[in-house]
Amino acid sequence: MTIGAAGEARRPGVVSSERMTERGRNHTIAEWLALPPDRRLELIDGELIEKALPDPIHAVSQVGVVTTLHPRFGKPGGAGADSGWWILTEVDIQLGSNGYRPDVAGWRRSRSPQLPVGRPVVLRPDWICEVLSDTNRANDMVRKLRRYHEAGVPHYWLLDPDSGTLNVFRHGPEGYTSVLVADRHQRVRAEPFEAMEVHVGALLGDDPP
Repeated sequence: MTIGAAGEARRPGVVSSERMTERGRNHTIAEWLALPPDRRLELIDGELIEKALPDPIHAVSQVGVVTTLHPRFGKPGGAGADSGWWILTEVDIQLGSNGYRPDVAGWRRSRSPQLPVGRPVVLRPDWICEVLSDTNRANDMVRKLRRYHEAGVPHYWLLDPDSGTLNVFRHGPEGYTSVLVADRHQRVRAEPFEAMEVHVGALLGDDPP
């Protein structure tokens, strides 16, 4: 399944509960950066969007992703022929005129031998993972998916604690292609980390089976 750069059509009756702090679509990166970092704001299409504080389930999944992947990939040499990754949580990233704070993002050390630093980080990530919740679901599944694709992010994960699923997307010329959908009971090789088999439940923060 390929999701076009124009994004998916919304289902009838579905309304995002994402809290919009500013509805005017004319804000700039400079204005975004001038706001306190603890406001947890993203700038998408000129609109400032406030990310809700992660609830415990969301936070456990975010930790699960990092603790599962970092020991194998988060060091020079990484796994297999990979040169390793920088895997960071909730750092401000600028992609074009938009500013994001993804739940987890990764950069191949082959592209970035040094840790990406600064606020915002301006080097495009090689992989982004967003953990879905009621307050960000529509934003992550439609708006960010479209903009991440336009920015050229090669790999995009959507991890859904409510349904217990992982959806893995690969960048293509017409849009993101869903290359893997798995539930929490499955063991998978999910690109770009296919060198290691992972248990989806571990990504969600489940106790070891």
